[in-house]
Amino acid sequence: MTELFAYAFMQRAFLAGVLIALTAGLLGTFMVQRRLSFLGDGLAHAAFGGMGIGAFVIVTSGLLASGGALLRNPMWIALPISLLVGLAIAYVKQRTDLSSDTTIGVFFAVSVAVGVLFFSRIPPDTPLGFDVMDLLFGSILAVRPAELVFIAVTAAVACLILVTAWGKLAYATFDEELARTDGIHVRRLEYLLFAVAAAVVAVSSVVVGIVLMAAYLVIPAATARLMSLTLIGATVKAMVIGVVTTVAGIALSFLIDAPTGSTIILSQALLFVVAMVVRTRLSPRSPGVNAR
Repeated sequence: MTELFAYAFMQRAFLAGVLIALTAGLLGTFMVQRRLSFLGDGLAHAAFGGMGIGAFVIVTSGLLASGGALLRNPMWIALPISLLVGLAIAYVKQRTDLSSDTTIGVFFAVSVAVGVLFFSRIPPDTPLGFDVMDLLFGSILAVRPAELVFIAVTAAVACLILVTAWGKLAYATFDEELARTDGIHVRRLEYLLFAVAAAVVAVSSVVVGIVLMAAYLVIPAATARLMSLTLIGATVKAMVIGVVTTVAGIALSFLIDAPTGSTIILSQALLFVVAMVVRTRLSPRSPGVNAR
């Protein structure tokens, strides 16, 4: 096992995976508790649309021939577009009687269409430096040092914001009306949560892929919810589960020469099944997570 850490690309993959797992566990707990599990998928596909626009702009503007790998990364354009989509979803959700799933589904479809449209306008022989399929299924083993730094900064800022707003977010999550009467700006908190989620998903999807990023936000948090009675307990467990399954998935993919995204998701799914079986056998009617 020690040979896994002998390679620089493996060290970067482990570090990037752990950073994403910790941030996704903290963020995903609120998303699952608020019944916004589909949001991660929607924002990840919004990032795909943004990356399509970004790749098109990079090719047509001449940045592809310039120096600086990070400058040529469509992440720079995917990030602000994902933020706009996240805030737009929150706005439509608050201003209409449409359900969250319906609103997210609309932006999901539009984002994919935009991404496909702009990628189709790029000549097929253009050396982008990445494969479009990697945007869907990820290439965490190929994470570059500059991308790792960007992920670390994004994760640190996101975690700082979520921890600072923890009390108010928890209050609004479990009793929105009471939180509002106590003077908490519930709408602003929701905008904040959606914006943080959009930023984390946009940056992380470039590295781990759209499919894996959606799994990071949902499966560990859902597993932790089956194992916990308090929000803080569920959050800590979601972060631990994310880290453990990331390390196990990357190690397994290296040992059996399998796609890393698949082994990480299957590791997460295995723990979910175990937690579900234990929960149903030991306490089939136990209460859900509470605000403590």
